[in-house]
Amino acid sequence: MTNRRSFLTQSGLAAGALAFPNILHAQNKGDKLRIAFIGVGGINKRHTEDTKAAGDIVTCYCDVDTRNYVNAQVNKDDPNWKDAKAYQDYRKMIDEQARNIDAVIIGTPDHHHFPATALSMMAGKHVFTQKPLTHTVWEARQLQLAAEKYKVATQMGNHGHANEGNRRIYEYVNGGFLGDVTEIHCVTNRPIWPQGGGRPATTDPVPAELDWDLWLGPAPARPFSHNPANKRGGTYHQFNWRGFLDFGGGALADMACHTMDSIFMSMNPGYPTAVEVIEINGQSSDMFPKGAILKWTYGPGTLPNGKARPGFTVTWYDGMLKNEQGEDALALERVAKAIGEEKLRMPDGSLQKIPTSGNVYIGTKESLLVTGDYGDRSRIIPEANMQKIGNPPKLLERSIGHHEEWRQACLGNKPADFPGSNFRYAAPFTETVLLGNVAQRVEKGKPLFWDAKAMAFTNSPEANGYLKSACRAGWEYRIG
Repeated sequence: MTNRRSFLTQSGLAAGALAFPNILHAQNKGDKLRIAFIGVGGINKRHTEDTKAAGDIVTCYCDVDTRNYVNAQVNKDDPNWKDAKAYQDYRKMIDEQARNIDAVIIGTPDHHHFPATALSMMAGKHVFTQKPLTHTVWEARQLQLAAEKYKVATQMGNHGHANEGNRRIYEYVNGGFLGDVTEIHCVTNRPIWPQGGGRPATTDPVPAELDWDLWLGPAPARPFSHNPANKRGGTYHQFNWRGFLDFGGGALADMACHTMDSIFMSMNPGYPTAVEVIEINGQSSDMFPKGAILKWTYGPGTLPNGKARPGFTVTWYDGMLKNEQGEDALALERVAKAIGEEKLRMPDGSLQKIPTSGNVYIGTKESLLVTGDYGDRSRIIPEANMQKIGNPPKLLERSIGHHEEWRQACLGNKPADFPGSNFRYAAPFTETVLLGNVAQRVEKGKPLFWDAKAMAFTNSPEANGYLKSACRAGWEYRIG
């Protein structure tokens, strides 16, 4: 098990150089950050663009597949990028480049989020880590501890947190327009990758550009498998890993950190008291299911505005479920029945259409329909009530941008917890989402009661066995 002390010893870095995480960026206050990238394919292509637009310096970058280097090398003529050094192993990169890095941006498959983030924070670096923040519940708790311990600037990559849409939902809820929210229904159009199957039996040659053992990292070893139908790579690398238990979080972890974000912003739910699988289709020992309905139960609490709220439930719908004819049909078709058609009835007698991605907030006064994963459009339903109520007054300041929030905190121009999705917010949020993935691995129709203080289910030793994953040697990190 690697902790910060052993990391410092192994790397040969003096403790004094890393003991004060603000020391590097304070010298450049209001100027430029020195950035390292862990992963330069996929989502991190967006972050390379953000970094270039901000005028920050890229000192190094890492990707297990050297074919992805092109996403960084495209900027080789930029004076802020020209000296950037490439690596395949981020452990080696942090070891060799720690003195030249202020902040790290992490965009890897989910199973690498925790070790890459923990290692960077132990080295005193500010971190921006893609969603879901971690692969397991235990890892989420560890990064929550790390945020308190290392005092660096942190941000999870759920960019919609900075959008206008989620703020408007907050203002409908905390402005009292809905009354007491008693239930929320969330739907997504994911997965858009394979789920519900098994691992292939084939073993194929590893591409020369890919270090497969590094790609596996902390996950159990398995052979590389080529998938000719996947234009983005093999069976797992570079895209379809999302559907596999060892590497991703399925539709839920991939999208709930977006679609459920407005719930955590507006309802201040805390930890759930229970999570339950209502329905599931195609769960396997290797992959997440084709589709699922899950429900979280929250006890009474206090809204962000300080007013008391009653307990409420959140129900999630993803993928494809069996209909009455035994055929696969979209899970979102169950939403109208679950809500009650009377709440969705339009003036002409037709039913309000449920979006393929979004939320429905059911309140004691009004209901709110949200279209899109990022709170893109919200409106009171039925439409006649929306015309009476209109838009809520602004209660929150608007964001300067998700990346820029983090950047200003890294520079010392804002406090470390200034970013809206900092780990004090994002880690409990991610934990709640991942509890749903744990529930999908045990029996359907049985509420699992969650003791947040003990970080354990009180009625399922089996479920407790999925709160943390086994980790291969050389990839073990612990904050506390």
